[in-house]
Amino acid sequence: MKAAILRPDEAEEYFTPERCHILEMSNSQADEGLSIARARVEPGVTTRLHRLSDTNERYVILSGTGRVEVGDLPATDVECGDIVLIPPEIDQRITNTGDENLVFVALCTPRFRQENYRDTQVED
Repeated sequence: MKAAILRPDEAEEYFTPERCHILEMSNSQADEGLSIARARVEPGVTTRLHRLSDTNERYVILSGTGRVEVGDLPATDVECGDIVLIPPEIDQRITNTGDENLVFVALCTPRFRQENYRDTQVED
């Protein structure tokens, strides 16, 4: 990794099949140890149940309110300032329970790689 100042471009935010908007803030081979993404979930939306292999993930809730489901933990309400720890191979999803966007930073170690993502949603 080299010293740098990164300025993410809001225009690069994209909508995922997981049902949330993602802005990759830092995710490159130059810094394999960590990726940083901003996630935005619209009101009333629940992201798809999924898990990451070989990746630890942390959510830092920045704004809005939600309910997070992580593995065998009971579904838990989250709000600004809360931190959610998600080990590898643990099913997870989050629901926006408020009237405004639920926004959080997702920190992944090592960095997020699409091949480590697995949708585990069971369709009705």
